[in-house]
Amino acid sequence: MKRDYFEEDRYVKAQKKVKEIKGFYAHLFWYVVVNLFLTFGGVFSQLLRGEDMDIHLGFSPVWFFWGIGLAFHWFGVFGKNIVFSKDWEERKIKEFIDKDKH
Repeated sequence: MKRDYFEEDRYVKAQKKVKEIKGFYAHLFWYVVVNLFLTFGGVFSQLLRGEDMDIHLGFSPVWFFWGIGLAFHWFGVFGKNIVFSKDWEERKIKEFIDKDKH
């Protein structure tokens, strides 16, 4: 009985992680789409109206602040223990054991 509970708990945690990852990639997709539209939308409208090209690509508060939000979203999904993860600890321990053998 306990084994089923733990397996179900692991499944629920994995399912939650997958939803978090999908949410991040959806956020990234819309960030790229909207910012491409904001960047090049004016260029396309100039082309359609037959006006001279006047391209102003540069700093945009939308890029900046939404980018900060996207970075925090990435960190929330992928950044936990990014440097010193459990896998990293195990690799380092194995590395030191292997060095000590020689």
